[in-house]
Amino acid sequence: MAEGDGVANRAIRVRLDRTASESDVGALKEWLAREQPLQVWLGRGELEIRARDRSDDEGGAPMGFGDEIVLALIGAGASAAFKELLHAVRVAVEAWRSNRRDVEDGEPPRVDVDGADPDPR
Repeated sequence: MAEGDGVANRAIRVRLDRTASESDVGALKEWLAREQPLQVWLGRGELEIRARDRSDDEGGAPMGFGDEIVLALIGAGASAAFKELLHAVRVAVEAWRSNRRDVEDGEPPRVDVDGADPDPR
C-alpha cells in the first residue's frame, strides 16, 4: 500500500552478539513467539517474527553483533502498539537470558533490543 493508506509497519531488532549459537537464535525466536502479548499479536496476524543472519550484511549491525531477530508490527495500529511491543520484547529477552543461565553452561549471549526502520527486509 502507498504511504497514507493507513497501514504502517514498525519493527524491532533483537541483535545477538557473535557468541550466540544457532540454537540460541532459534531458542530466543521461539521464546518470543510464546510470550504474551506477542503470542496474541502473532495469532491476529499483526506481528511477524523472523531471524536474519547479519554476517552477509555490510554495516548496519553494531560491532560485535551477529544474527538478529526482527519483529515487525503490521497494520494500521502498528504505531500505537509499538511502545508496548518494544517493552514486551525487552522483558521477554531478559526472561530468556535468565532462563538460559539456568539451563545451559556459560553466560548467555549479549542481546541488543532497539526500534528499527519500518519494514527492514
